[in-house]
Amino acid sequence: MAKLAQSNYKTLLVEIKNRIRTAQYEALRVVNKELISLYWDIGRIIIERQKGQPWGRSVVESLAKDLQDEFPGIKGFSVRNIWNMRNFYVAYSDNKKLQPLVAEISWSHNIVIRLFLPCQKN
Repeated sequence: MAKLAQSNYKTLLVEIKNRIRTAQYEALRVVNKELISLYWDIGRIIIERQKGQPWGRSVVESLAKDLQDEFPGIKGFSVRNIWNMRNFYVAYSDNKKLQPLVAEISWSHNIVIRLFLPCQKN
């Protein structure tokens, strides 16, 4: 490549690399938001089904096993994480200002934050 063409190529390469990184970041952000929304819905469904029903640990254990069997390549459906989904919903469902904000951070950050919130029973 001629010097001028090589300089233009380097500029082109940097521009395309930056665009790829931006697209990767945006894709991860969208996926994270959808994952948080899924976990929110699972927590909500559990809370709604628990109302007036005397179930807990054994149902969540069965749910975790069945979900892991149905979606073997997807992590996140352990007994512990399903309880985290339930507690996540309980922690934020009454705070309309926080609800959209919690979807902007990762699940692991939400779990860490949740550890420092007072425990609520429903």
